[in-house]
Amino acid sequence: MIELRQYRDPWMAEGVYEHIGFYPREFYCLDNFSAFGIVYDDGVYYQTVEHCYQSLSFKGSDDDIAEAIKDIHSAHDAKQMAITHMNKRRLDWNNIKVDVMVDLLRLKMRQHPYVVKKLLQTRDYLIVEDSPYDSFWGIGPDGSGENHLGRIWMRLRDECSPV
Repeated sequence: MIELRQYRDPWMAEGVYEHIGFYPREFYCLDNFSAFGIVYDDGVYYQTVEHCYQSLSFKGSDDDIAEAIKDIHSAHDAKQMAITHMNKRRLDWNNIKVDVMVDLLRLKMRQHPYVVKKLLQTRDYLIVEDSPYDSFWGIGPDGSGENHLGRIWMRLRDECSPV
């Protein structure tokens, strides 16, 4: 086992072997809820990647909801509003959401050098979105989730790492 110094509280390291988690700890900047605002391609500022992602899921299908999500108080509230109105999302959302996330994380990296610095500090470790709730973007409650967010971060890390 490799000892990682990502845990501020030693008890959090128990049972974690050779991966970098970013569900809030030292690598929290990789989380979509972290306070790294982005300016999207249309020149609009979003408080977090989560705000932008959830807002874009309604662009063209319900622009009022998209605007409300953009301006809502927190990333958590943005996600909750999107869940509440899930039936009004763009019809193509499930087909494009991973590509949208890749684009948003690239924007985050381009606009926040600190995020790139932290991403490169993960070296070649497995990166997981270790939320106990999300089995699509993360590893979910039992660790068997698809981890799309972690996989995107590793792909982006590979793209910006020196050969």
